[in-house]
Amino acid sequence: MKIYSAHIAERAAPQLVREGFAWGAAVLGPFWLLAHRAWVPAAVSALLTAAVTLVPGPAQAVAGVAAAWAHGMFGHDLVRWSLERRGFREEHVVAADDAETAFARLMSARPDLVEGPTA
Repeated sequence: MKIYSAHIAERAAPQLVREGFAWGAAVLGPFWLLAHRAWVPAAVSALLTAAVTLVPGPAQAVAGVAAAWAHGMFGHDLVRWSLERRGFREEHVVAADDAETAFARLMSARPDLVEGPTA
């Protein structure tokens, strides 16, 4: 079972953010953040990644692994922070095997989020 936080904003589709380590963020760093529309964290992450290249000698490998670990540990939190900056509120926590099932459970719990046909 995976845990997802559900973020809701006026006139926007609900967004689900998974809890846990973000392997994509650990491997791709700022590109993963860009793909998740976390612009400010992506810019800071790009600067962090560039700074790692300035570290001399074998310490560069250690700094690179530490940066990758930090991206993985905090990637989802940075996406949540970016959603909050865009006006989303964290309103629910959903447990499910995958994102589609989590979204279906959210829609069952909050039928008011489903837009019906207008009369």
